[in-house]
Amino acid sequence: MSFKKYEYGSASNMLLPKGCRYCVTGAKMVLFITGICRTGCFYCPVSPEKKDKDVIFANERRITNLEEILEEAEMMDAEGTGITGGDPLTAMDRTIEAIKILKKHFGRGHHIHLYTSTMDVKKVIDLKNAGLDEIRFHPPMEQWGSFDTGVLSEIVSIKGLDVGIEIPAIPDMEKELEQLIIAVVNAGVKFVNINEFEFSESNWNMMEDCGYEIKDELSSSILGSEDIAIEIMKKHKKYPIHFCSSSFKDGVQLRNRLLRRAKHIAKKYDLITEDGTLIKGIVYADDLESAMTVLTKEHKVPSSLLYVDRDRDRIEIASWILERIADNLPYKCYVVEEYSTSDRMEVERTPLGKKQDQVVL
Repeated sequence: MSFKKYEYGSASNMLLPKGCRYCVTGAKMVLFITGICRTGCFYCPVSPEKKDKDVIFANERRITNLEEILEEAEMMDAEGTGITGGDPLTAMDRTIEAIKILKKHFGRGHHIHLYTSTMDVKKVIDLKNAGLDEIRFHPPMEQWGSFDTGVLSEIVSIKGLDVGIEIPAIPDMEKELEQLIIAVVNAGVKFVNINEFEFSESNWNMMEDCGYEIKDELSSSILGSEDIAIEIMKKHKKYPIHFCSSSFKDGVQLRNRLLRRAKHIAKKYDLITEDGTLIKGIVYADDLESAMTVLTKEHKVPSSLLYVDRDRDRIEIASWILERIADNLPYKCYVVEEYSTSDRMEVERTPLGKKQDQVVL
């Protein structure tokens, strides 16, 4: 396969790794198995709520019991799972258990890939025997220019496991990055994923410390990262390299995952946007049961288009109905747009009706 560019700046010299294909279609659940990692990359993008903390998240949902992983996977009808961290190999028992319960519940066809910076043959064999389909290594940056492929070659020889490398394209490290890629391809890896280098809330200080600049005002990408990756790919067109841009992650991967989850959890009164968010009406009242009676009896709202959300002390209702009747209600009424994630983060709200002291967030 020759060099090919995709939407949002992504590019590839190869058929995408299987784990990436599930990610692109939004069919991959992200399983953050632990925030513990001993590698200490200065550019680590893991958020403060997770970094160096032994916590578990399935997509955006905080997990307290591994069985909850299955609930989240069901909510998006996941066809695959990407296990990440931190470093999952610092929590081997938990990682192996998660792989086993996913395979048991969804079957062998549920594709599981894993990201780690730990190259340990025995641990990789244990993961493969538990059901792992694909592993992606992230060698520490200081090893790139003189990478010893001995252990990697042993791991590549393990049958039934796809092995790849995944690293960021860091400005001023083009030579070392190219040396690493040549070494691992010669060692037999199936693919090399190059990610666009970007900043996040947790590594913002590197912008000033290292003198990096953002590519543009609309992204978190670092200037020069994409150019480095594309140049290497064009130079080594026969190498199995895939470049994943920052905007591709948000504009395609995340969007498709949100859409997939929205289609599985949306109620009859929810409207699904093209970005995978949900639009609904909400009503706040001191007495929710009384308000339900008003809505169903006086305004003839079908019960299928209403829901009492006791966790949030509100009534959810079809937005198109609330827009029609809000002026006649003695309650605070809004149309809201929320993410389809478990935390249902609110994007926007618009007040409706004549009730005073409403605030637009």
